Amino acid sequence: FIASIVIGLLTGLVNYLYVYGLKLLPVSTSSLIIGAQLAFNAIFSFFMVKQKFTHFSINAVVLLTIATGVLALHSDGDRPANVSDREYVVGFLLTVFAAVLYAFLLPLVELTYKKARQKITFTLVLEMQMVMCVAASCFCVVGMLVNGDFKVIPREAREFNIGGSMFYYTLIVMTGIIWQAAFLGHMGVVFCSSALASGVLVSVLLPVTEVLAVVCFREKFQAEKGVSLFLSLWGFVSYFYG
Repeated sequence: FIASIVIGLLTGLVNYLYVYGLKLLPVSTSSLIIGAQLAFNAIFSFFMVKQKFTHFSINAVVLLTIATGVLALHSDGDRPANVSDREYVVGFLLTVFAAVLYAFLLPLVELTYKKARQKITFTLVLEMQMVMCVAASCFCVVGMLVNGDFKVIPREAREFNIGGSMFYYTLIVMTGIIWQAAFLGHMGVVFCSSALASGVLVSVLLPVTEVLAVVCFREKFQAEKGVSLFLSLWGFVSYFYG
């Protein structure tokens, strides 16, 4: 129970780091950083739960780590409007830290399962997830109350340009439902397989996000991003092949 609360609070912290980091970065850059979670996930899995590796999985870790380094090069033309050099660097670092912390949480969940004094069943997984979600929600609600974010929601709804206020609230509700289902899926994969497998499945979203960012938001797709995306996909395929 205590472990679930701690994991939930850390999940809430990850949410805040992502929120403040992602608003300073374009979708394509942030998605590539998030895609590097697999590399950090593999490292934490090795030390925390003694995950076994093959040549292919090690190759995947190396490729994804290099991909993140390539992404940080020549980022001046990638910065959103009205974002200074300092803000861009802060956003980049916050997003990287969030990716590392979330990559740490999955092996931590697997370690919690292994150290549990009772048999881990699907029902127990659901109960643990409920505790995690409540703790994470409380963390975020307290932060929003302190920052006065709830007062801004009605104004944001009125100023929402796509579909009006009703679509804004619908989008919030649907986003919460989708993320809840995704979180349950992540925990389920950890329960049925491993934290590393869950991290791999998270990285599946990377190519889809990249394409949607370029098509929908008309973001620039520079050479560095292309190389980083190629290395990320190469590492992803290498893991599954091995």
